[in-house]
Amino acid sequence: MTDTAHQAMPGMPSDLVHVYVWEWPVRITHWFIAISIWVLSVTGIYMGYPLLLASGAASDNFLMGWAKLIHFYAAIVFSLSVITRAIWGFFGNRYANWDKFMPVRRKRYKGIIPTLRFYLFNLRLPPGFLGHNPLAGITYLVVYVFFVIQILTGLAMYGASAAFDSPFRVFAGLLPLIGGLQTAHYVHHVVMWFIWMFFVHHVYSAIAMSQIEGTVVVKVQVGADGRVLQAVVLQTVHPMLDKEALAAARRCKFSPGKQRGIAVKAWMAIPFAFRLHS
Repeated sequence: MTDTAHQAMPGMPSDLVHVYVWEWPVRITHWFIAISIWVLSVTGIYMGYPLLLASGAASDNFLMGWAKLIHFYAAIVFSLSVITRAIWGFFGNRYANWDKFMPVRRKRYKGIIPTLRFYLFNLRLPPGFLGHNPLAGITYLVVYVFFVIQILTGLAMYGASAAFDSPFRVFAGLLPLIGGLQTAHYVHHVVMWFIWMFFVHHVYSAIAMSQIEGTVVVKVQVGADGRVLQAVVLQTVHPMLDKEALAAARRCKFSPGKQRGIAVKAWMAIPFAFRLHS
């Protein structure tokens, strides 16, 4: 998501401010995980409940074989994407950092209840958080635990049917820890539906949070050297947007006002129009 600030108005200086939230590794892994979940769900359901049947010998059709093959490669994409995203939590920018999934900071754990109230239509505007809000961060942590369960149970089931000389055979050793092959199948199936429940909520919350937009007007005092001396909000929209608008205004450099040819201090108003784009 990119927050684009300031849409020029007649007689006002033009400035464009971007807040870079989601880096490309986050975006790529996000869509790889989303697409692979779709593929894994469709092929997995077919493997458990083969609704499509082809006439003739199985060797002539290989329908189930294709489903298992696609499922296998989608599982590889899914697993690598989850691992990559987890690693990026230690190397990415502050919006991708691991502490956004755990409310260890005072501001974030105090924002859980207000965010929940917003989702339940009990609060008009959401608390001011760019990136994942605290409630979303906790939810993602739970979802990633589900992802790990899916990876482990999937490897255990695949290892049980793998050839004896296959390196995946070693993962069959996870089955006693899980409770056996049947339990692994059951857990794998149930967790898939929990992930789909999260998907429904994810779409709803993304739409709800994307409604934060508007124009913040900031009044600035420009010094004789063109630098901003003071900045105050004249027209507010949301604390999150007000903060970004003030920061952008303070970074601006202007041509100073003049009185009888001498540069002097002067006040001016700057509108910052925020539109959130995915």
